[in-house]
Amino acid sequence: MDIDVESDAPSVTVIVIGYDDAAHVADAVRSALAQGPAVREVIAVDDCSADGSGALLDELAAGERRLTVVHRATNSGGCGTPRNDGIDRASSPYVMFLDSDDVLPPGAVDALLAAAVEHGAQVTAGLCVRRELPSGSEVLWQPELYAKPSAIDRPVDHPRLVHDTLCVNKLYRTDFLRTHAIRFPDGRFVYEDFVFTARVLAAGPRMALIPDRVYVWHVRRAAGKLSLSLDRAGIDNWQARIDAHRAAVEILLGSSQKPLGHASRAHFVDHSLRMYARELDLRGPEYRAAWWTRTRAHLESFDPADLEAAPAPGRVLAHLLLASGTPRDLPRVKELAARPARLLPPYARTPDGTPVWSADLPQVSLAHLLHRPTDLLPLAVDGELRPGARGTQLTLRLHELYGRVADAGPRTVDVELVDRRDGEVVQRRTAEFADGPGSEKPAEDGTWVASTPLDLSSPASRGGTFDLRLRLRFADGTHRDTTAHAVRGPGLLQRVAVPSRRHGILLVQPYATHSGSLAVRTAPGVRGVASVVRRRTGRLFGTRGRG
Repeated sequence: MDIDVESDAPSVTVIVIGYDDAAHVADAVRSALAQGPAVREVIAVDDCSADGSGALLDELAAGERRLTVVHRATNSGGCGTPRNDGIDRASSPYVMFLDSDDVLPPGAVDALLAAAVEHGAQVTAGLCVRRELPSGSEVLWQPELYAKPSAIDRPVDHPRLVHDTLCVNKLYRTDFLRTHAIRFPDGRFVYEDFVFTARVLAAGPRMALIPDRVYVWHVRRAAGKLSLSLDRAGIDNWQARIDAHRAAVEILLGSSQKPLGHASRAHFVDHSLRMYARELDLRGPEYRAAWWTRTRAHLESFDPADLEAAPAPGRVLAHLLLASGTPRDLPRVKELAARPARLLPPYARTPDGTPVWSADLPQVSLAHLLHRPTDLLPLAVDGELRPGARGTQLTLRLHELYGRVADAGPRTVDVELVDRRDGEVVQRRTAEFADGPGSEKPAEDGTWVASTPLDLSSPASRGGTFDLRLRLRFADGTHRDTTAHAVRGPGLLQRVAVPSRRHGILLVQPYATHSGSLAVRTAPGVRGVASVVRRRTGRLFGTRGRG
């Protein structure tokens, strides 16, 4: 196929990369071809698969003139090299990337291409949707960036651009990439997007941002083989993330977009640091020690201003790591790293009354909590959910926080039960906080208590996993949206079979999420209970289900 890349026709080459993904690669390719005539060609690069992916792609290409298949003779070990192969072969004025286990939603290319042409943009970006499978629940990636259409002449004036490190939700001028020799790191390089995106931003492109959904990122956490970025159980993954981030920062600091390098460091503290800190209690002592040491070394390379520019929860965690040579206070670390952040007691002060992380680490100041707006305070709410034959009771205990809670005057808490699959609120309750001895004062244990019954029989008719969302309301008119810390103890967080008028029997399990938040799973009826038992048995004997 002889196509001139310098042609003025606004058309796109979609580069699809895959390795041993015969189960999904055809869907990815078809989603690219289904974009219509704006996609002049699809280049599918098979990274030396051994599962028949290459033959499957050849079969598709035999019936589709726009599809070209590239067979690599050796496996590259990563995603960068096959994407570079695609860039080298692209023959359209614009290029974009698609992974074999993801899809492009209808209209994605037309939306990106129209904005690119209208604004003369060298890079055009849109919304990426993270879709959890098999549940189908969706989370928007960096939605604040794409709230409305915009054109950007100078990336350096928009530091939030560094928050979106993905390469797949963007359309690039092919000549822009080639003129600036912008390529992905070759070989086995995890988080290659970090480096590629930094090279793109360092070149100072004119950019267009659109609110349209342009990419569906499929997240398969139960897959037999996790993607390179999702496989976070080993310390090598964290080291790879640090290495990629360091390389990206060096690229930005060495360019005319230098402020973006400092913004990238602040984002690392707020995003990467908090994400991995939430999972520390899932790892063994050896991993924790290595993670702590390597993270401290990376943070020591940051300018003090980079840390201070990060939002408070991540900034406090960074100062804690720098102040302590060994892992400590991991339950509190996990809760502060949660979203929203929760700061568990104890609440220490220096002799002059300044809030600090602990008495033995007075250099880790929490003084910002004395003047932080109420709706941003890391308030800690303990949650206990007790299913029983007479109903399910939710008890919440709100902790005092350096006098800020008493000053605001807690009044009520709105409780929402949210289906994780689609975000639907399936039940709402409001409970009043009981005052302790004396007006506007907590009880002797430093908490205010609220309790409300939950009717799980109605949401349980659909079964699944439900998150608890809270809105704390105060007498001064302020409020704080948060979640509850799942309390562990005798009789808590256990699977319970309770009678149900609607289903006969209902299996209820309160549990703690990875970030420590209280959530609940339900399985209605005898069939639901049997399904849970089968899945549990399958895990015990090493089998997997897809239901």
